[in-house]
Amino acid sequence: MNLENRVIPRLLCTLSICAFTCFSSLAMGQEPAEGDAMFAIVIHGGAGGNPAEWTEEYREARRAGIGKALDRGVKMLQSGALALDVVEEVVRIMEDDPVFNAARGAVLNEQGEHELDASIMDGKTLACGAVASVRSFKHPISLARKVMTETRHVLLMGDGAEKFGKTQGLETADPSYFRTERRVEQWRRWKSKQSTSMHEQNKPESYFGTVGCVVCDTQRNLAAATSTGGLMGKRWGRVGDSPIVGAGNYADNGTCAVSGTGIGEEFIRRNIAADVAARMRYGHTPLSDSAEQSVGTLPENAGGVIAVDAKGNMVIECNTVGMSHGFADSSGTRAVRLTREK
Repeated sequence: MNLENRVIPRLLCTLSICAFTCFSSLAMGQEPAEGDAMFAIVIHGGAGGNPAEWTEEYREARRAGIGKALDRGVKMLQSGALALDVVEEVVRIMEDDPVFNAARGAVLNEQGEHELDASIMDGKTLACGAVASVRSFKHPISLARKVMTETRHVLLMGDGAEKFGKTQGLETADPSYFRTERRVEQWRRWKSKQSTSMHEQNKPESYFGTVGCVVCDTQRNLAAATSTGGLMGKRWGRVGDSPIVGAGNYADNGTCAVSGTGIGEEFIRRNIAADVAARMRYGHTPLSDSAEQSVGTLPENAGGVIAVDAKGNMVIECNTVGMSHGFADSSGTRAVRLTREK
């Protein structure tokens, strides 16, 4: 089957005085022949903003970062790596890249400090782990996996997560490692615009740079991982959807693996990641339709999701102009884009 027949796009655009909202879906793949090796991977580097307004240098930096992480994931899958190992490794690469809002290069809260959140989930067993408001670990996603494998808990936060991580010997760094000039300048601009209004102080920027990865490996197992620095200017101690299993991250071999990006509060209110899976499980709705319907419940410009199922179908769904992402599968399909179109 050629690429044209394998790609099923959907686009609904609404232009108003206040906002431009673009609902887009990208579904790929077909049920593989029994016994054939097959894998699929989708990654994102955040939804929001308008790439047309970015410098070419910044656009290229985002494409390069996504491409590097995607190629590493593909190489692992080609060698037979498990989905859980792939999503962790891919997200670690993006956590190291200061162009994204995760670990190094994370946005700053209202006090000018970083707080990091992450979660990971195994679709085969439903095992999951998450951390919130951590500050010293280079790879919050690996700390989240340690919570999954080395404790009986799902979510650790703040000082407790920090103490636990140190017992696991995970790599740490000083605050200066996570801080970049670009984020400091963004924070200064945000701070200068703030008034005494509670609403204005809590109003998020229009760009969200969370990173995430969803994978179907050659054994048809699914996994999802998400990592973020949260929203610019967030209140100290604020926790978004990324470390909340079911809201910003979810994986179940019986349905799909999902990673979200956007305004976390809206994803939490609607339990978006689990909602995509529930539409498949109870309504027997295809992955592409389930993702479109779930994102359709979000307010305009709130964000989007990436998802994959055990047949290798891949979806990118958002209601923002920009959503940096990449996808690839065992058939040779590969793309890196800043929006649905390019």
